[in-house]
Amino acid sequence: MSDSGFSMMDLFREEARAHAGGLSEGLLRLESSSADAQTLEPLMRAAHSIKGAARIVGVDLAVKLAHAMEDVFVAAQRDEVRLTSSDIDILLRGTDVLAELAKLPGDDPGAWVSEFESTVEELSQRIRTILTRPKSEPSEPAVRAAAEPLPPAELAPSAPTETTAKEPAPSPPPPSANGPVESVVRVTAQNLTRLMGLAGESLVQARWLQPFTTSLLKLKKHQDHLAAVLDTLDDELQSGNTDRLAVLAAEARRQAAQCRQHLAERIAEFEDHAARAEDLNSRLYLEVIGSRMRPFADGVQGFPRMIRDLARFLDKQVRLEIAGQTTEVDRDILDKLEAPLTHLLRNAIDHGLEAPADRVEAGKPECGVVRLEARHRAGMLVLTVADDGRGIDLDKLRRKILDRGLSRADLVSAMSEVELLSFLFLPGFSTAEAVTEVSGRGVGLDVVHDMVGKVGGSVHVTTSLGRGTTFHLQLPLTLSVLRAVVVDVAGETYAFPHNRIDRLVRLSRAGLDSLENRQFVAVDGRNVGLVLAAQVFDLPSRTPPGDDLPVLLVSDTAGQYGLIVDAFRGEQDLVVRPLDSRLGKVANVSAIAILDNGAPVLIADVEDLLRSLDRYIQTGTLSRCEPPKLGAIRRKRVLVVDDSITVREVERQTLVNRGYDVAVAVDGQEGWNLARAEAFDLIITDVDMPRMNGLELVQAVRGNPALKGVPIVIVSYKDRESDRVRGMEVGANYYLTKSSFHDNTFLQAVVDLIGEP
Repeated sequence: MSDSGFSMMDLFREEARAHAGGLSEGLLRLESSSADAQTLEPLMRAAHSIKGAARIVGVDLAVKLAHAMEDVFVAAQRDEVRLTSSDIDILLRGTDVLAELAKLPGDDPGAWVSEFESTVEELSQRIRTILTRPKSEPSEPAVRAAAEPLPPAELAPSAPTETTAKEPAPSPPPPSANGPVESVVRVTAQNLTRLMGLAGESLVQARWLQPFTTSLLKLKKHQDHLAAVLDTLDDELQSGNTDRLAVLAAEARRQAAQCRQHLAERIAEFEDHAARAEDLNSRLYLEVIGSRMRPFADGVQGFPRMIRDLARFLDKQVRLEIAGQTTEVDRDILDKLEAPLTHLLRNAIDHGLEAPADRVEAGKPECGVVRLEARHRAGMLVLTVADDGRGIDLDKLRRKILDRGLSRADLVSAMSEVELLSFLFLPGFSTAEAVTEVSGRGVGLDVVHDMVGKVGGSVHVTTSLGRGTTFHLQLPLTLSVLRAVVVDVAGETYAFPHNRIDRLVRLSRAGLDSLENRQFVAVDGRNVGLVLAAQVFDLPSRTPPGDDLPVLLVSDTAGQYGLIVDAFRGEQDLVVRPLDSRLGKVANVSAIAILDNGAPVLIADVEDLLRSLDRYIQTGTLSRCEPPKLGAIRRKRVLVVDDSITVREVERQTLVNRGYDVAVAVDGQEGWNLARAEAFDLIITDVDMPRMNGLELVQAVRGNPALKGVPIVIVSYKDRESDRVRGMEVGANYYLTKSSFHDNTFLQAVVDLIGEP
């Protein structure tokens, strides 16, 4: 192993990967331009570098293949051969094999190169055939059979495809003998130079602390002297000796002045040092972050090759334009972009671009254009994938939605373009008429949507029939630094990603409305459901004090929610640190960070949190935000169980207006679960309900030793005497009809059983 902790094979893999990317890019450029020395020189050097690196680590097959390719480039440079598209195909296949050889694991090449021996031998012979061909001899028919374009499934990573049951699962690569191999990260010499300079400055800054400590000790001596003078002054006062009082007082004032002056100087020095240290740390941190950034071009090297092969397979003419190749992107983001961008580019060629004849008929050039662009905007990375093809037929899309039964006809006909296009991102949704090797399986765009959502970004699509389609991706610049809103929740600190929060608002308690056990508030004319953040994070649910409620507004495609927190603490840039893997997936939490004061803070997983909100709403177990309780007085709690929303709300409002604390359940089973989970002073139940009726609920409560003393009131529309007798026999304390709401009978029964609130 080298001093850096990486083996020679690790370094060979990284070098071969970089040179293979350069070879692929150069060969595609060579195919579309003249074979001049300027184009061929980088190819010859890349093949030569791979050959030399492979020879050092003993990968003889890579040496043989790279040497054959180098000879061809040298011959072409000397104008001894003329390379055709078929020759480029063979050389591209050689590049693919070199890239595969560089990916194989382990430090012993002899253990895994044997399977490539026949492939390398065959490719080397075909490449050397180019050298023996007379320059004037047409080569296209001679090698076409060996140079057919790859089928689309092999061009680049794509969505999972179906496999038959008889296919064995691919075996994982053998692990390295030295344990897991860490990836090699390339850092430019300029970055290292700047990091070394900043590290040196940091060392100098640290050395300032010792002299500063010495100066503080000097200040301590002045203070000790001042204390001694004050003690002497006190003794003289006690003894009544007034002759020395004036001298001692003057000395005390002099010592105090020296202490103040010395302290002021030290404070100024410390403030100056703190400012320099903050600036240095900021520059050092930004430089380290910069070392994580890679140009966008590093992540798109394989796309020109993929576009070329797919276009040939589909018999289309395509030109790929890539803009913003120097745009800096976090390496983690860049690694995650490969699969989504691959899907978008493949869709653009297969679905978007027309065949050459159709383009000419439509008045367009035969060659279609696919444009991929990266740029920074408003602190985000913005990617666009656009084509000048046929666009998306919204009427056809409407028919697909109806055929799949995804919505009603009246709703689909009234949908806007944005609403219709959002269906493209649903799993399994496809506009293709038939399944082909390239598309039609209904996978792809949901992968794009999923990846973008996981990193906290967004994606949307615009289209114009006959003119083309554009996909817009907005992503964070880096995953290692997060701009977050820090809040207090039940005495704990949490951070919410800034780009996942719609708004921060303060709501008056007087503006809250209720329906059943759910609370909501009107924001910009829309009703937004409110949820206590403490309940979502499984903390003691307590109502924030004060008349105003701090609320975070978050949303997804299903709707918008308001999270009630204790207080806003402001915005901070946080360094994201992963949770310990031994914890597994922590509900509603994605990572951890350290605040400016050194305290830890959990970073909320907004996607997971929204799913939790949906579960709480579906089960009807949301906690309510009630007005703060005065003193230590506990309001009496009543559980209302009824499957009628109208009856539930009437009973709840009646009891709340009287001052009781009320929870509701939608049927007997949910009521039974709540009765066992929480403490109630009274249970009010209907009789006829799904899952568990009221009589069964009463029997279950009376049969439970912990609950058998809880009073129960049955409120039913059944007013026969036999029904009343049956209710009393199973254990109810009161049996009322629903007409009791029209007078004080209902409330009087509650007060008789448990007293005033």
